[in-house]
Amino acid sequence: MLNDIVAFINNILWGDGQVLIYMLVAAGIWFTVRLGGVQLRHFGHMFTLLKGSTSSTKEGISSFQALCTSLSARVGTGNLAGVAVAISLGGAGSIFWMWVIAFLGMATGFAESVLGQLYKVKDDNGEYRGGPAYYIKQGLNKTWLAVAFSLCLFLGYGFIFSAVQANTITDALNAAYDIPTSYSGLAIIALAALIVVGGLRGIARFAEWVVPFMGITYVLAALLICAVNFTELPGMFWHIIQSAFGLQEAGAGAMGAAVKNGIQRGLYSNEAGSGSVPHAAASAAPYPNHPVSQGYVQMLGVFLDTMVLCTATAFIILLAGGSSSDQMEGIRLTQSAMTSHIGEGGADFVAAAICFFSFTSVVANYAYGESNLHMFKLDNKMGRIAYTSGYLAMIFWGSMAALPEVWAAADMALGLMTVINIIAIVWMTPTIVSISKDYFSKKDRGELPEYKAGDCPIQGKSEDGIW
Repeated sequence: MLNDIVAFINNILWGDGQVLIYMLVAAGIWFTVRLGGVQLRHFGHMFTLLKGSTSSTKEGISSFQALCTSLSARVGTGNLAGVAVAISLGGAGSIFWMWVIAFLGMATGFAESVLGQLYKVKDDNGEYRGGPAYYIKQGLNKTWLAVAFSLCLFLGYGFIFSAVQANTITDALNAAYDIPTSYSGLAIIALAALIVVGGLRGIARFAEWVVPFMGITYVLAALLICAVNFTELPGMFWHIIQSAFGLQEAGAGAMGAAVKNGIQRGLYSNEAGSGSVPHAAASAAPYPNHPVSQGYVQMLGVFLDTMVLCTATAFIILLAGGSSSDQMEGIRLTQSAMTSHIGEGGADFVAAAICFFSFTSVVANYAYGESNLHMFKLDNKMGRIAYTSGYLAMIFWGSMAALPEVWAAADMALGLMTVINIIAIVWMTPTIVSISKDYFSKKDRGELPEYKAGDCPIQGKSEDGIW
């Protein structure tokens, strides 16, 4: 009966009802319009802010560490297997619609990250924490809704997502090298424990070194493949456009499949609107000291995840001749494509990438769950020990379990999180617009934008002593 309930809810959110797709697309359009196309108008400013992004304080991690932490969670199986699934089910045109949803998602990611930073709090250690539960409670005064969000997040990011990512790693290692899943599961636990025992700062330090390394390595491999196949690039781009708008035979059906799969996989990969990334945004000591600066930094995260990393996978597959006719399992299609480009080492390269991408997600998921301990007054030694023990136990269980029903529960948790978060940030549009205009006007006057409580009207109130 429980499985039936989960399946029913998922069908409404992700399946035939497609409620989440409509909500996230509408939210992306809404914030793009209300913020004046900030992702286009201030595109260069996202990169400019990285120049001063490496400074941290005793209260908060650096903006660069917050970006890498959010990318740790974002960049996972969706960037490799998810893109392959989109192409196999929706054809090359799905990549165009993945770009469209990433463009819209940049505005949504900006909005939710601004709120995460504005309504952040200090935990028992005097460090910044925040996220949707905090801006729902402080900005909307809806404690019950904040608690509901936190519970969904604990279920999804705190426990289940780490289990399924661990399963991805152990399955890849078992398939490629016959390593028993129990051995690799224990190795994952040992490595994860070493990192998360340092709390958010330990995770952030890990992320700022590993994420740039794995991202740059993967993109360089894709660029090398593009360089070798340079003459085929114009035809590949034209193929993407043709498929996206149904300009080939069986046009209408092909276009519908491209739109659905491109949007769905893009949303799943970049996480814009799900309410996960504001936890990383809230933990930062921003530069300049204004909530909107974190909006730009995390908007850049959506761009890097989908426009760069997902596109790299798509080009690797399409330049190998992959299309909607290749109905093979997602990651196998990516491995097959890489093997066709670089030989037998291609499968090993993709297996290594999957392990890196998935492991960083395992570690970052811990940080998101830990950020919500303060909501339940559990941000103390015993609370952290209990949470960490449950998290590590789920990793070991997930490394050996068959997970279809667990995946379904994770999808439900993520879906419900997203519904709550989208409702909250749309409800808080007046605050997002008000504080964004405060930043824009100071920036346009040539000032270094700094925010102090009372500079502009906001809903509810931020915690005393933060701003």
